[in-house]
Amino acid sequence: MTRTHAAIALVALGLPLTSPAHADEVSVAVAANFAVPMQKIAADFEKDTGHKVTLASGATGKFYAQIINGAPFEVFLSADDETPARLENEAQAVKGSRFTYAIGKLVLWSAKASYIDGQGEILAKGDFRHLALANPKTAPYGAAAMETLKHLGLAEKLQPRVVQGENIAQTHQFVSTGNAELGFVALSQVFKDGALTSGSAWIVPPGYYTPIRQDAVILNKGRGNQGAIALMEYLRGENARTIIRSFGYEL
Repeated sequence: MTRTHAAIALVALGLPLTSPAHADEVSVAVAANFAVPMQKIAADFEKDTGHKVTLASGATGKFYAQIINGAPFEVFLSADDETPARLENEAQAVKGSRFTYAIGKLVLWSAKASYIDGQGEILAKGDFRHLALANPKTAPYGAAAMETLKHLGLAEKLQPRVVQGENIAQTHQFVSTGNAELGFVALSQVFKDGALTSGSAWIVPPGYYTPIRQDAVILNKGRGNQGAIALMEYLRGENARTIIRSFGYEL
């Protein structure tokens, strides 16, 4: 969607586009896999617009529970497209404000260099004690990891070695600290500017799991907040898109 189309869409929603007379503060719930890119985007957004952003990161499923129980978030950047759509259908979000801000990629990663081969064959060989993945019930990347193991026919065999993180950030921590020799994480956590930042990895082929379409939506508490509206438009802009691409996401 172009910036012009985005502006038309916001007007159609009855959301004004005029510059705010004062800076607004925006409370944003952001999926753990997108926390670091969003910190960079938020810093640029604050500098460019004068609005302020408060970020909280965590598992998408847990954020859903918090939102329907009255948590004061105004914008939600999910790790899937189903949860924001559900919030819209349950009248918890501004209808028509939802859009896909990124498409995530799953990667099998180890903090050890040369530990993981380019085809992910280490999973079948079983040369490890612990395999980390995020809770598949609350974290879309965890669900994608389980889909991958099932696709490979290894879900039952490897189940005794699985250690679950509460979210993808904790899963990454398990692997980076060596508590698990390898694990399924978001590519954005181990990739920057076209290269792996550390360790070794196998980028899981997209056909092994359901596409991770990550949607953003304005929540009811953000209706009328000029900062929330401006942030959604900013996420569609070229500066944000450049940052998103640099972490390995597709658009």
